[in-house]
Amino acid sequence: MSPVDFMSSVGDVIGQIWSAATTPVPAPASAIVLSMSLAALIVVVFTPVWRVARHVVTIAHEGAHALAALLTGRRLSGIRLHSDTSGLTVSYGKPRGFGMVLTAFMGYVGPGLVGLGAAALLRAGYAVGLLWLLVLLLTLMLLQIRNWFGLWSVLVSGVALVLVSWAATPPVQSAVAYAVTWFLLMGAVRPVLELQVSRSRGKARQSDADMLARLTGIPGIVWVGVFLLVTVGAAALGGYWIVSPVGA
Repeated sequence: MSPVDFMSSVGDVIGQIWSAATTPVPAPASAIVLSMSLAALIVVVFTPVWRVARHVVTIAHEGAHALAALLTGRRLSGIRLHSDTSGLTVSYGKPRGFGMVLTAFMGYVGPGLVGLGAAALLRAGYAVGLLWLLVLLLTLMLLQIRNWFGLWSVLVSGVALVLVSWAATPPVQSAVAYAVTWFLLMGAVRPVLELQVSRSRGKARQSDADMLARLTGIPGIVWVGVFLLVTVGAAALGGYWIVSPVGA
């Protein structure tokens, strides 16, 4: 294949992806939407499954730290994702101030806010567009991963979404988009509760909440409460957007 033919083929693929991503699709039947919500709830509540699925929440958590750091002018050094579902995002800049506070704050609320944005896209009919947008975000995040497990986690998530977005039938694509959105909305809440359990046992002294306490003078328990308020609020609003008729 000549370079011209190769570039033409790449252009055709990009055009197909763009067309699919920007074309609204009908929402699936209510039974499918509710089934996906139930499936997501089971994954979040059933601990053995949650231990695996939580890696997705960690990816969103660390991605939110990274985005906040970049938006506030900090220099992003890299992201690490670990097999115990913990993660670390390193950025450089002023050790105090708004940028550092926002960067620390965004981690626990990030997955819920991503879920809220996903719910808005679903409400507008862009289920396939949501899947391809997540692929793009994972690709950008991949550039900042600095360890092998993190590379594996992001690659597996991205490849799975590409396969669904490119090869699955429209009903399957919609079902997956709704399942992912429900999971992000519901899955954002449990880590906040787990955080406070760890803090109460003295095992999370370097947590985001405690870092925020040191930065602002506001007790860590207050920050945990704010995390919980934001994530529960995002889940409630996102769920309402998904199940309520457009225009309601």
